[in-house]
Amino acid sequence: MKTTYGGSMNVTRGFTGRPRVNNTGLPPGQYDAGDDWPVLSAEVTPDLSPADWTFRVDGLVEQPHTWDWDEAHALPASAYEGDIHCVTSWSKFGVRFAGVSLDAFLAVARPHGSATHAVAYSHTGYTTNLPLADLTGGQAWIVWEYDGKPLPAEHGGPARLLVPHLYFWKSAKWVAGLTLLDHDEPGFWEQNGYHARGNPWEEQRYSGD
Repeated sequence: MKTTYGGSMNVTRGFTGRPRVNNTGLPPGQYDAGDDWPVLSAEVTPDLSPADWTFRVDGLVEQPHTWDWDEAHALPASAYEGDIHCVTSWSKFGVRFAGVSLDAFLAVARPHGSATHAVAYSHTGYTTNLPLADLTGGQAWIVWEYDGKPLPAEHGGPARLLVPHLYFWKSAKWVAGLTLLDHDEPGFWEQNGYHARGNPWEEQRYSGD
């Protein structure tokens, strides 16, 4: 399934999908997608090769820095194995991503003590906001492999942000960078009615939840 959105849109409460099964590992309102991995994007999938991909950390940092594909791969490898949850009600269990911990990039850029939030942005222009506390301490990655293979373009390849403890719209596809701020600044979906943080276990789907 692929859903493409463009421009401003109204948020509709209530999601369609399979009924929730009795699985204590599922956050409220979610269903187990099994082998399926639905494709939902706010933008058209770009034609972006690894040779053209870059990732930058800037804003409230001591040393703004941009990595190309080879430089990012030269950082210590890291992996995530666990679960992911989408605000459109599906969850996947036991997924395996590989890349580099975001901590490794931040160690080079050296955030200022005043930095509290970040805006992640994509090569397509998509943005999403996150508390910096949700991106550090081994909680977030830049990933380019899924299940031992290159991350498919429709799922954010060549590389995406991965923040698995939050709803998956926070894990920006085709990630291009991270700007650190001393305040919260809403991204694309947050400006269109979605929650500023997006904790699946608290059902933080919409502004006000």
